[in-house]
Amino acid sequence: MRENTTEVVVGAAVLAAALGFLWFIVSATGLSGGTAGMELKANFRSAEGVSVGTDIRLAGVSVGTVSQLDLNGETYRAEAVFSIDEGIAIPDDSAAVVASEGLLGGTFVELVPGGSFEMFADGGLIQDTQGAVSLIQLLMKFVGGEEA
Repeated sequence: MRENTTEVVVGAAVLAAALGFLWFIVSATGLSGGTAGMELKANFRSAEGVSVGTDIRLAGVSVGTVSQLDLNGETYRAEAVFSIDEGIAIPDDSAAVVASEGLLGGTFVELVPGGSFEMFADGGLIQDTQGAVSLIQLLMKFVGGEEA
């Protein structure tokens, strides 16, 4: 009888730990559905390093994630859809910049707020974008002596 009780307690602890890991994975990867905020769109020349789930940051603080990333077959530009957290207002002259956390760090999209008093509505298009800068291309220009 005592062995059965121990097995039940250990089994319950293992199940609780597994559910905790599952919750952590879902919350960390953004698979929990959508956020109840707004969506913004942006087109990039290069979205290298950006994928679905990539952080959207404003002043270094995560305010959303990339929810969709596709290639436009006509313009050959990367079309991204951002899910912005509820309660975050973004000026309509803001810029979206693909940035990295350093040489070995991850990639994120930085929103650089503009000075407009008008805010983006749900589904708005960010006009001012800057794509990813390839570190390899920069090094090749530097080694080759070309001007940037």
